[in-house]
Amino acid sequence: MRIALVTSPGSVEIRETPRPGIGEDDVLVRIAACGLCTMEAKLYTGAMPVYPVAAGHEVSGRVEQVGARAAALEDAPAVGDLVTVDLLTRCGSCRHCRSGNSAICASPQGSLLPDGSISMGAGLAEYVRVPAAHAWPVGDADPLHAAMGEPLACVVHSFRRGSFQPGDRVAVIGGGFMGRLHLLLAQHQQARSVTVIETDEARRTAALAAGADHAVTPEELAELVELPKADVVFVTIASREAIAAGFRAAADGARLVLFGGSHDTPDAVLPGYEVHRRQLTVTGSYSQEPADWRAAAALLRSGALADRLAPLVTSRHELADVDKALTESSGSPVFRVFVEPR
Repeated sequence: MRIALVTSPGSVEIRETPRPGIGEDDVLVRIAACGLCTMEAKLYTGAMPVYPVAAGHEVSGRVEQVGARAAALEDAPAVGDLVTVDLLTRCGSCRHCRSGNSAICASPQGSLLPDGSISMGAGLAEYVRVPAAHAWPVGDADPLHAAMGEPLACVVHSFRRGSFQPGDRVAVIGGGFMGRLHLLLAQHQQARSVTVIETDEARRTAALAAGADHAVTPEELAELVELPKADVVFVTIASREAIAAGFRAAADGARLVLFGGSHDTPDAVLPGYEVHRRQLTVTGSYSQEPADWRAAAALLRSGALADRLAPLVTSRHELADVDKALTESSGSPVFRVFVEPR
């Protein structure tokens, strides 16, 4: 089969490698689509210098083989099923996994391929092997939408961390891809209103077209007194300024979820007295857990989000043009660029 490896900044190769075999608890998935996120962009630009690396972790595909033990389980993926695929590894044994918090599993992510290359998803390929428990059937969903299962599961996790309830007023800091997923999930789950705070005019316009009640700049938060304060604030950008905007957008008693993150982001100042006096709750949201995948797969299977997900498809590329896809996703404002191993 073909697989793409990022070998150095700006350089990607397509190599031939044996199709993976499966164990009794595994499934073999023929990949239909792989979305490119900021991690792939960082690997390609050199911001995350890990080489040679098989990237790609937002994947959908068709099940081609099912291990004998997995096939005997109720609700297991079957041959022919379209699935959204969880490519994270969880040890199941650390204190976090054992307490139900596998999103913060203590075991490092990644593994080695047979040729010694580093696997960080390895979804830019024709096939992938995963445990059957990590393949979630999505019915007749659009394969591109199904490839958004991983980021959608992350947003489901974010809503759980923020204790969102129908009728809450929501503020989303950032109008990029993850911000838009927060917007559409808030709409689907019956938020009373959604305000998007974004510096880019085009993304503010796009958020309004997608149904946001308000789309404003951080500066307008203080100027527009009629803006509703939010019960839940989702900060999808990793910056001091974004976190500060989140506090300005919050109502007394609000929950602030720090969703966007980067290890090189400067530390933000926590307004301790404000948190104390206004009884604010500040929490983080990282990755996702099996319960989030189950909910995300159900949403995809229902088709309820299809019309809102369609505008987030920026472009589609064949695997042979993976270099063009990586260049586009890392060099210009996009929502999601997809690679389809046709």
